[in-house]
Order: sequence, then C-alpha cells, then structure tokens
Amino acid sequence: MKKAIQLQVRKDLDACQQHTILKLKGRLISKGYTEIIHILDQDEEYHINTFETTIEKRNEVQQYIATFIDQQNLLDTVSIR
Repeated sequence: MKKAIQLQVRKDLDACQQHTILKLKGRLISKGYTEIIHILDQDEEYHINTFETTIEKRNEVQQYIATFIDQQNLLDTVSIR
C-alpha cells in the first residue's frame, strides 16, 4: 500500500534555492522513495509537491526530508504537510 506525502514549496525562490529543491526531488527519486513527484499550485505563494511512497518507507522519507531541509537551511522555503 502507498501513502502520499506533500511538500509545501515557496514559489519565490532564488536560483540557488531552486537548484537545492531540485536536488531534493532528484534524491527522493534516486533513493527509491518515489517514482514521480506531482506539482500543483496552492495559491500565489506556494506550490504543493505530492508523491507516493510505501507505508514502510514513510517515516524514513519524512526524516530524510526534515534532515535535508535543516542541513540546507530551507526552513522558510519548504515544509512537509
């Protein structure tokens, strides 16, 4: 069974932040947490990035994302919903 995870990502990113967010998404795919990430507009300020992962990997992927956000100083840029 699969479980969706959502990331709320600011729209007004500089080039470095955009690159870092792309790196996060690429790593989620390359580590086998998901195969595809869907992007939708939430409002004027945010995109919602949604992907599915297995229930067994849910806690692991959430911890990976939280650590990545902290290490890359993206606390004001992206959050797990």
